Amino acid sequence: MRRAVTDPDRPAAAAWRGFAALRRLAAGLVVMGGLLAGMAGSAQAQIGKALEQPKGSPVSKDQPVTFTADQVTYDRATGIVTATGNVDAWQGDHEVRADKVTFDRNTDVAAAIGHVVLLEPDGQVMFADYIELSQGMKDAVLRGMRAQLTQNGRLAANGARRTGGEVNELSRLVYSTCNVCMKDPSKPPLWQIRAYSGVQDVEHKRIEFYDATVDAFGIPVVYLPYFNTPDPSVQRASGIMIPVMGQASTVGAFFGLPYYGVLDDQSDITVTPLITTQQGGQVDADYRRRFNDGTMDVNLSAGQLDGQLQGSIFANGTFSWDDTWRYGFTFDRASSVNYLNDYNLGNYFGGIADILTSNLFVEGFGTGSYTKLDTTFYQSLDTSIAQTTLPIVLPRYEYSYFGQVDPLGGRVSLDTEDFNVLRNVGTNTQRADLILNYARPFTGLFGDMWNLQFHLVNAAYNATAFDQQPNYGPVSHLTAARTMPQMALDLRWPFMRTSTDWGSQILEPEAEVVVGPNMGNHQMLHYPNEDSLDLEFTDSNLFGWNRFPGIDMLEGGSRLNLAMHGAWYLNGTVVDALFGQSYSTEPLTMIPFSGLTGPVSDYVGHLSFAPSPFFNVTYRFRLDHNDFKSKMADVLAVVGKPVFNFNVGYIYTSNNPYTYYDQPPPGSSPLFYIPRNEATAGFDSRFGHYHLSAYVQRDLQTNQMVMLGAEAAWENECMILDTRFTRMYTEVNGFSGYEAVLFTITLKTIGAFGFHGA
Repeated sequence: MRRAVTDPDRPAAAAWRGFAALRRLAAGLVVMGGLLAGMAGSAQAQIGKALEQPKGSPVSKDQPVTFTADQVTYDRATGIVTATGNVDAWQGDHEVRADKVTFDRNTDVAAAIGHVVLLEPDGQVMFADYIELSQGMKDAVLRGMRAQLTQNGRLAANGARRTGGEVNELSRLVYSTCNVCMKDPSKPPLWQIRAYSGVQDVEHKRIEFYDATVDAFGIPVVYLPYFNTPDPSVQRASGIMIPVMGQASTVGAFFGLPYYGVLDDQSDITVTPLITTQQGGQVDADYRRRFNDGTMDVNLSAGQLDGQLQGSIFANGTFSWDDTWRYGFTFDRASSVNYLNDYNLGNYFGGIADILTSNLFVEGFGTGSYTKLDTTFYQSLDTSIAQTTLPIVLPRYEYSYFGQVDPLGGRVSLDTEDFNVLRNVGTNTQRADLILNYARPFTGLFGDMWNLQFHLVNAAYNATAFDQQPNYGPVSHLTAARTMPQMALDLRWPFMRTSTDWGSQILEPEAEVVVGPNMGNHQMLHYPNEDSLDLEFTDSNLFGWNRFPGIDMLEGGSRLNLAMHGAWYLNGTVVDALFGQSYSTEPLTMIPFSGLTGPVSDYVGHLSFAPSPFFNVTYRFRLDHNDFKSKMADVLAVVGKPVFNFNVGYIYTSNNPYTYYDQPPPGSSPLFYIPRNEATAGFDSRFGHYHLSAYVQRDLQTNQMVMLGAEAAWENECMILDTRFTRMYTEVNGFSGYEAVLFTITLKTIGAFGFHGA
């Protein structure tokens, strides 16, 4: 029979463990011998006292030690209480489980023997062969100690001494996060840290190692006279981080030693001094802070490049004023392109943006409405883009409103985007506009779906240096205004058939009639163009008011847009296709190769085929309306499961609409007539602990490689091995191609060791 005994004279050291334990105590309480019979009433009183003590409350010297055991004996002469068999003792938030526990009432020392388990208030679990507890379980001596920490952390020592419940002094300790081999427990883990001595600071959540060695597969690889790391349960802790080192063609050999500092509960900073063999070195500092209403991140760097001091700043912040209004900023600047390129040691795999963007904004969100006021500045990082030609948007305002359904069943919406664009070299533009829309959908008697729409664009412009890029107009100063009313009627008439053998088929004719005044083919000569600099006619903009991306260039006249959409769903197989064409009274002759230069447009559409969840291919196209030659093709195919999947991509356009905006108008720049013709391929495989991937990109027009790369990684519960390689063949920011290799070893809960070269 299990017995529960409560000692009223014992100082408190661990918490009551719940009503289940109470029921065990009440059911198993018996009187053993004359002394235990005299203690029975006291024990019952102390049980009630323990119930009144909330779990997790501060330990009190008057709080009893409560335990359960298969058998309890008391030696009156020596004052020793002995509990044997599945002993479970607790006091406050501390709990001890063992095969046998002896308690000396004279010295207040408890000794636990055999399969000892010590449960700590922070969730840590400690195992030992033998443990002595005193001072309310705050002081302890352990033999054969083993601790189970968070994130699979394991700490073992030949001996340990606890002082005040806050510091564990360890002897001959070992730490790892690797699981023990089930077939051969004596086999060394993948990695471990062995030390002659160490300290586990429970209060400050740190583990210190003295005279330590890092082992890999049982073989010593690194010796550390002193090393410390945060407890795995700690999310943020100040200290020196894992060094970064390697070789790069831009700066030579380099070595950096980051330091992470926790400033307070809301902010931290990471400082990384870097020394190099070919340049003067660099210091990088990243400051982060979380406010009650937002966050801010500021990264500063300074370094020597070719004997000159240079630097960069990348800062951003977002803050909420209330539930409606939000404001923020982004500020990105660098002293030179070469500085970012040469010290861009960690970003060879992602590359650097062509342009740095800085802005300041305030925005508001309402029911059916949105507004924003911002200003934007740019810095060129590409030698082909002159800094003097980049615009300064000071400021830009936009507002959108989408109304509720009116009594007639329609909705009103309006939009405005007003801006002031300034350039040192190029056109300065001020624009104010207002776009009004009204749409009334309705359904016919035969399932035909209609939508009647009205659209009105109003815009006013003032421009100086209009004869410079990006407009190259006939005059230097221009003031103009325009109004563009349009009306459209859309029809979609879906027909559907469903059968057991052939699944479901949908055939849906689509038609749209757009009526509006002619705008003429000389808009480029009469209005500044800031938001309609590129045009690509595809099935995605076959229907709509304007094929241009903005409103500075408008597609006028009357036109008829037709398309046939079909889909087939059969036992998990999906086929979806669309084929369409546009007929216009005012072709866009000013944009060569657009597919809209005649009264009859090119054919556009798409075809998607997915016979199973493990394979799909989508083909988007634009075909010449005379001979069906391909003018645009975009193909993407993916096949496989997560264990292995393969993808192939291909893109072709008969011209390049994405030439830089500071080129002359389309038709006069030779770059515009160079076709894009590229193919990509890659695979990704994840099986067990392994991850393999590779990709390649080739320019078929020039028959040259663009980029290739590969990654191989292995991961288990305690370690990550990762190797990446990339090769860039094209010229980027003055670099005529480069190679980069990154090899990283990550010891979970400790950090990552890395090397890369370029």
